[in-house]
Amino acid sequence: MALLRGVAGIVWRVAFPMSAVRDEREVALRTCYLFAGLAPESLAPLARASSIRVIPPGTEIFAAGDTADGLRVVISGQVRLWIADRDGRELTLHFAEAGDSFGEIALLDSLPRSAAATALETTRCLLLPVAAVENTLAADPVVARHLILSLCTILRRNVDTIGGFAFSGLDARLARRLFDLAHSHAEIEGPSARFTRRFSQTDLAQLLGVTREAINKKLRALEHDGLVLREGGSLFLPDLPGLAARAEIERRMGLG
Repeated sequence: MALLRGVAGIVWRVAFPMSAVRDEREVALRTCYLFAGLAPESLAPLARASSIRVIPPGTEIFAAGDTADGLRVVISGQVRLWIADRDGRELTLHFAEAGDSFGEIALLDSLPRSAAATALETTRCLLLPVAAVENTLAADPVVARHLILSLCTILRRNVDTIGGFAFSGLDARLARRLFDLAHSHAEIEGPSARFTRRFSQTDLAQLLGVTREAINKKLRALEHDGLVLREGGSLFLPDLPGLAARAEIERRMGLG
C-alpha cells in the first residue's frame, strides 16, 4: 500500500498489485550479476521468497561479526562495504550500487559476516533470506552451478586487485582506482571523465588503506602530470588512457 499526497495535503492510499511487486523482485534478480542469465522458472522461487527493504542513509545494514540473515541485491542507492582494524582504521572494500549483490560469503559458509555494510544514501534492497537461497540451491543444480561460476569470476577479479595492492606503489594503485571508479561514477566523453559522485580524499584513503595525507600527496603528483584536475569538491580526469598507462607503468617499475 503506497501513500500519495494530493495538492490539498490529503493523503490518498493507492494499492499496488502484488504482481507489480513480484515483477520488481524478479527484475532485480535478473539485473544482478549473480543471477543474470538464469531461466525465469529458476528465479521465481527466489523472487517469491524475497522482500524489498528501504534503508535510510547512514544506516548500518549489518556489522562485521553479525550472523547472516540473507543475501541483498541493491535496487537503487549505494552501500559501502568496509572493514576496520583494532585501532579503528577503516578500509572500504566496495561501493555496491544498483544491480550489485552483497553478503554472499556469510550466506554460503554460515560463518559470521566478514565486513560491515552501511547505506550511504536512501537505498532500496532486495533481501533473499538464508533459508530461501539454501532451499533453491539444494533443489536446482543449475542455480547452484551458475552461482558458483559467478562467484569464481568475482574471486578472480579480487585476486587481481590484491595483486595490484601487493606489487604496486601507491601512485599506481591510486591511478588504477581512479580509472576504475570513473567507469562507474563519471560521465566519460572521449578520453576524459568527469565524476558525478564526489569522492573525498578520506574516501580514497579508505579505499586504498592509507592516510589522507598520503592520498593528497599522490593526487598532487597526478595533477602535476596533467592526469587529474580537482574542481571544487569533484574530480576531472582529462586523460584516461594516460591514467591507465600510469598505473601499468608504475606497477611494472615498482615505483610509488
